[in-house]
Amino acid sequence: MWNIGGVELLSRLFLGSALYESPAIMLKSLTASCAEVVTVSLRRQGPDLNAGKRFLDLIRAQNKKILPNTAGCHTAKEAITTANMAREIFATNWIKLEVIGDDYNLQPDPFELLTATKTLLSQGFEVFPYCTSDLVVAQRLVETGCKILMPWAAPIGSGMGPTDIYALQNLRARLPNTILIVDAGLGKPSHAAEVMELGYDGVLLNSAVALSENPPLMAEAFKCAVVAGRFGFEAGPMLPRTSASPSTPIVGTPFWQQSEVTQGLQ
Repeated sequence: MWNIGGVELLSRLFLGSALYESPAIMLKSLTASCAEVVTVSLRRQGPDLNAGKRFLDLIRAQNKKILPNTAGCHTAKEAITTANMAREIFATNWIKLEVIGDDYNLQPDPFELLTATKTLLSQGFEVFPYCTSDLVVAQRLVETGCKILMPWAAPIGSGMGPTDIYALQNLRARLPNTILIVDAGLGKPSHAAEVMELGYDGVLLNSAVALSENPPLMAEAFKCAVVAGRFGFEAGPMLPRTSASPSTPIVGTPFWQQSEVTQGLQ
């Protein structure tokens, strides 16, 4: 059990609701993942339309915590407006804040992101800012009052996995009291396990599950990877060595080998 934004959760896997072939596959994937938080884009779903309302009814029926996002916004003003609409529609003060600065790699605009974050925090939102793994930007976001950050591992939808392990390690080490959830760029369950082993608090996925050949099975695979990675971090992995070290040294030879040696000498 862990606490994020005042909510107690069991799962450290967040799942997106876009790109699935059908609502039925999406629901099966949500069930298989055991995710308790699902992200929804207000701008993409258009909840004022009947189709959007039906989609939201499906999500709400799963008894999941909804994390609305401001996907598609390019300015702080757009994002702030979208966030306030989302709070009214979804009845939550949670918002995944996305302010895109580049349309090619969908990298967030750090300046507009900071501006929007300051305003939304002052309006009582629990802001989940989508950012890169840049330490200085992350520090500025924390200084504004953010308790949660969502740094990318790689560009959204790329599936490349962590492209800068050092940056992610540095972020975790320098912000020990901040909840860090890797958002974007994970393509395989092993990628999720890798970042969880670094001590990250969770991961958010969408494309890696929705665009796989078997989304429900992939969702379950990521569920297991997140748990395994977290266990690995909590257990404390062995430190790497520059030389070999026998797992069964001469001193301390198992008793059954000792008896065989003794018999051989008789």
